Amino acid sequence: MKQPQLYIGLMSGTSADAIDAALVNLQSIPQLLAQHTLPFPAKTRQQIHSLSLPGNNEIDRMGALDTDLGKLFAQATLALLANAGVSATQISAIGSHGQTIRHRPPGSSEGTFTLQIGDPNLIAELTGITTVADFRRRDMAAGGQGAPLVPSFHRAIFHTQDHDRVIVNIGGMANITYLPAQGQTTGFDTGPGNVLMDGWIHSHSGDIYDKNGAWAASGQVHAELLEALLTDAYFTLPAPKSTGRESFNRAWLNKSLARLLTAPSSADVQATLLELTAATIANSISCLGKTAKEIYVCGGGAYNPRLMQRLQDLLPTDKVASTAVLGIDPQWIEAMAFAWLAQQTINHRAGNLRAVTGAKREVILGGVYYA
Repeated sequence: MKQPQLYIGLMSGTSADAIDAALVNLQSIPQLLAQHTLPFPAKTRQQIHSLSLPGNNEIDRMGALDTDLGKLFAQATLALLANAGVSATQISAIGSHGQTIRHRPPGSSEGTFTLQIGDPNLIAELTGITTVADFRRRDMAAGGQGAPLVPSFHRAIFHTQDHDRVIVNIGGMANITYLPAQGQTTGFDTGPGNVLMDGWIHSHSGDIYDKNGAWAASGQVHAELLEALLTDAYFTLPAPKSTGRESFNRAWLNKSLARLLTAPSSADVQATLLELTAATIANSISCLGKTAKEIYVCGGGAYNPRLMQRLQDLLPTDKVASTAVLGIDPQWIEAMAFAWLAQQTINHRAGNLRAVTGAKREVILGGVYYA
């Protein structure tokens, strides 16, 4: 019997609500063995959000948060190992996505760069495990967007020659991976996922997300607001493309709200933001072709039945379901992806897809911090 190849993936997304840590056996077909979630303290979450836009004293604030997050990523790893009863010496490597605090894809007026923090030196030192991190910048160095990177993992675990499939990841931002039965894998960020909905409900009730989409379901879509939001140039940009909280944030929403003749209720705004997410995802999928597709959703959005229903309503000829029906919990796919990307790097294999990011070539991603 072949020995397991154990890797850990660490993921904290645009929503910045928690660190997801996944223990994965990558000996053959990726197998999720254990998982752990470490919620961010409210103060840490606020610090992350404040660094996603320009502000005062950024370098000192970023440096301090980089250290704090490195310790938290290590803490999440050690808790995962303890829960699983696995020793650090059994782990080949950690793949740490880090926390994105700024993403400026090619064409940005502010320049082209991406920045993820959560010091991998500390992760390696505190866990005793070789750590792979800073995955996105090498793709950018090769002329790519630096995002999305998970489509290569989606292809590895979800592709089938029987059906065209689309994997939709709805985190803070949303992205799609198109897996045709025959042909090239493609993918891109469609726009906001949960980020605007989370921010809106938090400012009104203190909740960090709209559980089951219940508040959105209590409101009505405000047609004028939805139309205004959909005029953003990002939605008609051709792929490859990527985006983040720098573009879709409360200030962006407020500009459209300020232009309305009559102010919608708070619940109607929430309903409209959910419709914006569903519509931009559905529009992107519709542009892929007219053939019927299997659509599988992962990320936090997969747990929002209102959002899932709206996706099905907008894509009536396609099958919309959670990746759970394929045997993988939708919450853990991104963390698993970065465990897999770490294995790619350790084995000197490329992790990006040219057709997705627009890089001029496929490259080995990330830096390796040996234990």
